[in-house]
Amino acid sequence: MKAQQKIKILECIRQGQIGGGESHLLSLMENIDRERFDPVVLSFTEGPMVDRLKKMGIKTHVIYTEKPFDVRKWGIVKDLLQSEGIEMVHAHGTRACSNTLWAARKLGIPVTYTVHGWSFHADQQALVRRIRILGEEYLTSRTALNISVSASNRQSGRDVLKKFESVVISNGINRQKFNPANVFRDIRQELGISRDALVVLFVARVTAHKQPLTLIRAFGEAVKAVPGLHLLMVGDGDEKEEAVRLAAECGLEGKVTFQSFRQDVPDVLNAADIFVLPSLWEGLPIGLLEAMAMGKAVIATDVDGTRELVRDKENGLMSEAGNVSSLAGAIVELAQNGTLREQFGRNARKMVQEEFDSVAMTRKIEDIYLSLYNRRSNL
Repeated sequence: MKAQQKIKILECIRQGQIGGGESHLLSLMENIDRERFDPVVLSFTEGPMVDRLKKMGIKTHVIYTEKPFDVRKWGIVKDLLQSEGIEMVHAHGTRACSNTLWAARKLGIPVTYTVHGWSFHADQQALVRRIRILGEEYLTSRTALNISVSASNRQSGRDVLKKFESVVISNGINRQKFNPANVFRDIRQELGISRDALVVLFVARVTAHKQPLTLIRAFGEAVKAVPGLHLLMVGDGDEKEEAVRLAAECGLEGKVTFQSFRQDVPDVLNAADIFVLPSLWEGLPIGLLEAMAMGKAVIATDVDGTRELVRDKENGLMSEAGNVSSLAGAIVELAQNGTLREQFGRNARKMVQEEFDSVAMTRKIEDIYLSLYNRRSNL
């Protein structure tokens, strides 16, 4: 690489709302070496992530679509790649990859594809699942390199996709930001939650795959055994209205607080006693990592990437995905045992400190960029 020459990279992401992949991208942009790389971000919707990137001084474009393989947008993406002088593309997730791959290949630009959880799942209708498998096979076979955020995510791909290969680079988080020793705002006072309450926290998209309705039903069972519980649900999504209705139907008025997505996640985590992530599947859940970094006792479902974080009865509890009774029992067990909560929290924080740092993650990704850039330059 020539002295002072910066590599122009397009980082593309499916949406501007903040979820796991978007948090990953924000960490990457916070830590990327701006002396060697000149990143530009493409999001396919507006949202708070776009605003944060712009405040960080990252040039960010929005080409609106909520569809993967939206051929109407491919020419627009090609024009963007040319106008920005992009030399490499890093796509985060299926929608991002499927809507940039054609344009990048037309221009001879290598694409790196990070899989933040697969678009196909065992609970889908057979035809839908087959179509999504074919889509992922098409994408992963035509990229320069694939990245899996967990070993189990890579194995899931190998089990289903033909000739799938990837390197594993685990998600990392900012350990200074998510540090229980910091000073935090009083979220309980802001939201009118009693200081004596045992707060169960959910921070995620309120969509079927995160199982918010299962959590509300489980919480309704748990609060019968532990009346001092309070559920705080932070996030938005297509099941939000149904979640609010279900809480009312379960007679949980005054016991459940709903909030939209917030930017002050460390403050919110500080207010919690137990963090719950009842997903049906995960790549490597960043929200769970953030809670563990804050020393919170966690409950999560026994699914793919989550298994690489939660060691049952050592740094958290595992529950069965979609099982109300299993999740309710785990909530009650932790709610009734403060010593166990403290032990799990200590062990969780120690694991994150040792294994999941955002700076280390970024350096590994930068090494991939340089390798692909040099390979292209030598052609």
